[in-house]
Amino acid sequence: MANVGLQEFADALLQPGGPVPSGVINPDGAPATKRFDVYRNNVIVSLIEALASRYPVVQKLVGEAFFQAMAREFVTAHPPSSPVMLGYGQDFPLFLEEFPPAASLPYLPGVAQIENARRTAYHAADVAPIDPAVLETVSPERFESIKFQTHPSLSLIQSDFAIRSIWQANSQGTDLDVPVDTAESVMICRPVMDVEVRGLPDGAYAFLTEVENGLSLGEAVQAGMLASPVFDLATTLTGALAAQIFTSFQLK
Repeated sequence: MANVGLQEFADALLQPGGPVPSGVINPDGAPATKRFDVYRNNVIVSLIEALASRYPVVQKLVGEAFFQAMAREFVTAHPPSSPVMLGYGQDFPLFLEEFPPAASLPYLPGVAQIENARRTAYHAADVAPIDPAVLETVSPERFESIKFQTHPSLSLIQSDFAIRSIWQANSQGTDLDVPVDTAESVMICRPVMDVEVRGLPDGAYAFLTEVENGLSLGEAVQAGMLASPVFDLATTLTGALAAQIFTSFQLK
């Protein structure tokens, strides 16, 4: 192979049917079209396989053939930006929101968000969660001023569709027991060993989002109540502590 620019070479790899980069030649000096096409196909296939590994439920929902075609579109439009493939495909849920052939499955981006968050949570840093008993040291009049630090593996997702139920049914092989258009909010976290996907009660998504953003407990409660008239702090806080999503706290 003669001299060839790295950027030209990389760009050509993700252009099926495109020309061979200048400088990629056979011993006789002719363009090495067949050899480069094989190499190009192997690269694209490897990236598609990486997406399938990250989004197995999405692939199950649309079928392997559709997923392969959809993933190929993504790969050619979103090449890797790093040689470390651990995070490749994180923006796939956003791609699905704007992918017309998948418009008939409006819940698909939300399901993809769950799968992406699970992979991210699995590789997040290890931080010990707080012991709920330490909250007993806070006087009642100061409780609203608590600011929690959330676990680095935490992700919060809100959808107009039953994304957790759909993901669970297709990952565990069970029946979907709610209508597809049931709104669901989800919390993903891995405080210890296993990644957990938990459903959230009404208003909890707004509450926990503000907690994650650094607001005090009192301020977050207001957000939860605005989001839902049936928001219940005790239920939400008990669930969050059971999920071990808080790693420390301070008083405002």
